[in-house]
Amino acid sequence: MAESNPAPQKHRGGTNAPSLYTVRIELSPDRIRPAVWRRLEVDGRISLGRLHHLIQAAFGWCDAHLHDFEIRGQTYGIPQADDDLQGLELKDERKAFLNRLLGTGDVFLYRYDFGDDWEHQITVEAVNNQVSEDPQGGAWVIDGARATPPEDVGGPEGYYQFLEILLTNPHSEEAQGLRQWIDGEFDPERFDKRQANAAITRMLFNRWGGK
Repeated sequence: MAESNPAPQKHRGGTNAPSLYTVRIELSPDRIRPAVWRRLEVDGRISLGRLHHLIQAAFGWCDAHLHDFEIRGQTYGIPQADDDLQGLELKDERKAFLNRLLGTGDVFLYRYDFGDDWEHQITVEAVNNQVSEDPQGGAWVIDGARATPPEDVGGPEGYYQFLEILLTNPHSEEAQGLRQWIDGEFDPERFDKRQANAAITRMLFNRWGGK
């Protein structure tokens, strides 16, 4: 499990000042090779709740499952009424902001779909005190590699089985069934930056995810 630095190294401009965070997000780095990753630039004033939606858009996930963040041993997510009964100590991700929690060099974790167990290791690569005037509103994908696995494929192990069937025996009945299941062909090497940014643009335009 990834661990972040003992304390955040905040940018010099302060928690309310404009800031541009460059973050590298890698999917299950201990279990998926070659790496599936995205590099994003985001406004440091956004909440973890907003970052959740940006990650979903950048990777092409469907946001159909539960998620949380882990930063220095503290878990952030959407609190539920029965959390106390279950002994959960969950802080509200909508009230937790990047520039109040994280600085250059920090590493933290985003988990999505607790059944498939997709862990995203996020590294803060840089913090710039000037926010770009990009029309997408300070959030966009600048780089990345490889396709995101299909939703509900069964986690890293299920994904490897999925690829083995498609790549080693593509004309089999089982492979044809998998292609029908994902509604088309699947290229594990494909990464479409324009498509990822289009998804983020739609998210921002429709004001998904709040702050």
